[in-house]
Amino acid sequence: MSTINVKMQTLADARELGHINELLGRSLGRLSSGTRISSPADDPAGVGSIAKLEAQSKRTQAAITNVQNAASYVQSSTGFMASMNGILSRMSELTQYAADGLKNAEDISLYQAEFQELQDQLRQTIGGTTAEIGGTTDLTKPLGSFNNLPLYGPNAAGLSIASGSHAGDVIKIPETNLRDGAMLQLFQQDSSGNYSLSVTSAGATQKITDAIGDLADERSMLGGVDSRLELAAGSLAVENQNLYSAVSRIQDTDVATESTRLTKLNILLESGTAILTQANQSPKSVLQLLQA
Repeated sequence: MSTINVKMQTLADARELGHINELLGRSLGRLSSGTRISSPADDPAGVGSIAKLEAQSKRTQAAITNVQNAASYVQSSTGFMASMNGILSRMSELTQYAADGLKNAEDISLYQAEFQELQDQLRQTIGGTTAEIGGTTDLTKPLGSFNNLPLYGPNAAGLSIASGSHAGDVIKIPETNLRDGAMLQLFQQDSSGNYSLSVTSAGATQKITDAIGDLADERSMLGGVDSRLELAAGSLAVENQNLYSAVSRIQDTDVATESTRLTKLNILLESGTAILTQANQSPKSVLQLLQA
């Protein structure tokens, strides 16, 4: 009877020791891999949450890239317009010089030559088809482009930028069309390629002044968009950081807690091994009594 009881206890001790050894292996795996969830069975709900959070983080990172690209687009546009503002200022200055009755024909000719060079620069920067800006040749790849997208053509719908991790998170960049209105009058050509406006044209100064006003309005509008993009980029960076932290809390191993658990399991393993050894010695004691 004693021998049977000892054997059953030995089996129970061995089973418990095997369980402790399994837990010890898991603990070592968490510490070595740095992840708390080595298989879905460890935390089924956590696995589902991680998949959703990681997908949202990826979308957020893509949105950050989109917003940064959009900010570069806007800054490129405002940079070109700053240059154009300088061109318009010089053109208005030339019209005033040319309106001086003390200037001779040679002086006027020199003013006109510079005026036309500035018109050429405006035309090459803004671009457009002959139907839009006249002339004899389409300018489909103007200087004012970003990633092969013209900056100053008609686009009533504007540009939509996916600016968040959720559907519908969109920032729109309104069109900046400089191929119409007061600006167009400065560099429009007839069918022969001659400019409609010259340095001595009647009302030239007023037309340039109107164009400067239109350009200022467009720059102001893009300045507001640029500010919004900067705020959106900052918000997305915070959102992505929070998502990363959330995934880390669910998935990553708490080294301090796991090290404590590992120490505990090592102690249990050693004590369990000692108890199992002692239990295996009991039958031998009974046999010694029988032999005596």
